[in-house]
Amino acid sequence: MVGESLESRARFFLEAKANLTRSCIEYHSGFALDGIEHAYLHQVHNGIPFVNAVANVAFKEFDDSVLSYGSSFVNPHKIAPSKPAFDVKSAIEIAEKMLDGDYNQRFRLAYLARPDNSAILVYAIHIRNEEANTFYEAFVDAHTGELASLTNFVAGMAYRVVPIQRASFAEGQEMIVNPEDLTASPYGWHENRTMMSAGTAGNNIVTHVGTSLLDGTSASFMDDEWKALIFDYPYSASAAATTDENLDAARVNAFYVGNIVHDLAWKYGFRPLTFNFQADTITDQWARGDDPINIRVQTTPGSNDATCTVPPDGTPSVCKLYVWNKSSPTRDVSLANDVLVHELGHGISGRLTGGGTAACLQTLEARGLGEGWSDALAEWTEQKSAVITDYVIGAWINNNPAGLRTYPYSTSAVTNPLRYSSVAGQTTHYPIGEVWANILHNVYAALVAMHGWSASAFTDPDTTHGNVVFLRLFFDGLSIQPCNPTFTAARDAWIQADLNRYGGSHKCLLWTAFASRGLGVNAGPGYIDDSTVPAGC
Repeated sequence: MVGESLESRARFFLEAKANLTRSCIEYHSGFALDGIEHAYLHQVHNGIPFVNAVANVAFKEFDDSVLSYGSSFVNPHKIAPSKPAFDVKSAIEIAEKMLDGDYNQRFRLAYLARPDNSAILVYAIHIRNEEANTFYEAFVDAHTGELASLTNFVAGMAYRVVPIQRASFAEGQEMIVNPEDLTASPYGWHENRTMMSAGTAGNNIVTHVGTSLLDGTSASFMDDEWKALIFDYPYSASAAATTDENLDAARVNAFYVGNIVHDLAWKYGFRPLTFNFQADTITDQWARGDDPINIRVQTTPGSNDATCTVPPDGTPSVCKLYVWNKSSPTRDVSLANDVLVHELGHGISGRLTGGGTAACLQTLEARGLGEGWSDALAEWTEQKSAVITDYVIGAWINNNPAGLRTYPYSTSAVTNPLRYSSVAGQTTHYPIGEVWANILHNVYAALVAMHGWSASAFTDPDTTHGNVVFLRLFFDGLSIQPCNPTFTAARDAWIQADLNRYGGSHKCLLWTAFASRGLGVNAGPGYIDDSTVPAGC
């Protein structure tokens, strides 16, 4: 094939590689640089290209050997007819109105592959607003006239937030671009198959001010005014939480944290079919939807609190975040990632325990375990290396370095003396939760000490690093434990989860960690400590 054009060589390679006919491939562009030739080809149906089904082939110049190949070609189970049922003039008018801009004298007819393995026919229309600095390619369904998707030429999604591995605003904000995980949130954070938003509302999370409620059943996420999705609101520590700028910063941070936790939990198995929170289930058509999490920022009346109401699968959860007056000026708990992740954790434990009923953490002991799981999840998100240090939750929002708990979570029995026997006599669930969270801190430390720590654990749940194994067992254990579990039942669920997923390879490590805080094999009624581990450990 030496001497053939780049287009011919690329077509020949792709036809053989992807088992496609020549009519299904359109050469788009190519170039040669530094001894390498690059070709880009689009998938085609009935002569109409797909805008997001692209293949790239790189050849070594002069000898035609293929150096690399990549493809997003699709095999849709359903393809819309190739003849539009909606005229382009009307489509342009729709795009101009929705995106608050003007037609930029460029459109094309194309197919758009969707995450549900279908392909729709669209008009791809350029819409620009010079004054607002926006420039989009709008994909308007050529059969229904609906705005199906967007490409933002100005920038991707950008949020000024407290990064998820930081406990609170005390560690600073950063501008983060495109943090969404498109496996967990295929349409991103502001869109699903039928809705889209330019504000802090989306398929997983809706953040809003005060007592207003937006749920996934009745609400459209389409705002009156579209702008570039850049949420740049610095939080001012020298101003009261209730100032407009700080309120915007709080709303954005809550939206970011909620979506990060959604995407993380999705990766580790908390999905529509396992009772998670999404307005549109997207790829899980048999699951219940209509239940994003509503986060109410600066809820009134009230102060110095954060709560999360978790109803059964199919009903939106509501998290209420309040202004805290433990300092002057006041602070917003929406900028306290540790407390916010804790609250979102209640949605995970409440839904996974008992199969989505949200009614299986009702006894005093089970409610205490729920508090412990939430603290453990918050701590997990803030780990930054394999070095395990004592953990304090709520230090910034409570304006106290000791945070909100009696002791720091620690592997030291001097720093934190809580044991299984510490549950005896407790009459509220919070101190019970501290016991369980501290036991899980010791489990986490043991796993990381043995297997190391992965910096990619948020997006890659398939390694054998200690922090990944911990979160796998965390989620798996919730799914298999009984309704209204006890400490011993929750412990046994972790042991069984390890057997189910890892063949019991961490059995002795887990038992040793549990037993170190009194939750050994013979830990029994009356919260009597036991340090026994199984034979062979």
